[in-house]
Amino acid sequence: MTASMTHVIGVDLGGTKTAAGVVAPSGEVLMSETIPTLNRAGGEAILDATAALIAGLVERAADAGISVSGVGIGSAGVIDAVSGSVVSATDAIHGWAGTALVAGLSARLSLPASAVRAVNDVHAHALGEAWLGAAAGSSSSLMVAFGTGVGGSFVLDGAPVLGHRFVGGHVGHFASPFAVFSGLPLACVCGGSGHVEAIASGPAIHEAFLRFGGYSVDAPDTRGVFTLAASVSDAHDGGADADSAGSRAAAVRAISVGAAAAGQAVGGLINILDPETVVVSGGLADAGELWWKPMEAALRKELLAPLISVPVVRATLGNTAAIVGAAKLVLK
Repeated sequence: MTASMTHVIGVDLGGTKTAAGVVAPSGEVLMSETIPTLNRAGGEAILDATAALIAGLVERAADAGISVSGVGIGSAGVIDAVSGSVVSATDAIHGWAGTALVAGLSARLSLPASAVRAVNDVHAHALGEAWLGAAAGSSSSLMVAFGTGVGGSFVLDGAPVLGHRFVGGHVGHFASPFAVFSGLPLACVCGGSGHVEAIASGPAIHEAFLRFGGYSVDAPDTRGVFTLAASVSDAHDGGADADSAGSRAAAVRAISVGAAAAGQAVGGLINILDPETVVVSGGLADAGELWWKPMEAALRKELLAPLISVPVVRATLGNTAAIVGAAKLVLK
């Protein structure tokens, strides 16, 4: 492999872990490494650790005869893609807001600032799927991720639509008729209420399970809710007590409501944006038919007639999506 070929490093900087990889012009990830994100140590400490991670990969690449010409970062938070700084962030990463991400990394790595670019991690993820994943070859794609939160990105002609203030893609934060209990809108982590994320995220499904009368001892987290709901079909042994039967019913209901809210929200976005391809990703998209079937049914029910055949597909790149998408920002 000649050193003249342009390779770049893609970084996926999340609330719990930071992954980086050396990416070839084809999008192939040649080598990668992951470290825990120092989410309680402040912005400068995170920049130090991330720069060390990148420097280690640059060195490994050099040993293999590969030169690295740039760094692309997909980061948690609202990222100003022009200045390369963190506009705002949740408390998942303490002291992240205000961090000069691009300037801080380029200084630490002795790279020109023009060789380092950053966007929000969901946009990076969507860009990866649009380039080489589930939406490859599409002129426009909408990606919506349902996991710890609900996020999205609309990729148009190879670029994510970031919005004037870089807040574009916050698809968890508009009203959902499902985000109500006993006539009151459910509180959302953003400080608002009645939002999609308050009913359709992973944690929201666990909260709904408890509201519907499930016992936390039967399902201590969202994964437990899915395990419980999946066991309903095997629960005709007659030996199940009333409490666990109630928990199982609550699990099935919580998943179906969360999935219906997710599908309705995505269907509404499709009506607004008319993307060529729709990609659904995140932990819930990977949880199987129990969530996917009611989600897609609710989505299809929402669509305007000319949109009825829009392809709705699962994300395919998994953990490398954001690394590949971040790399795409700087690949010539």
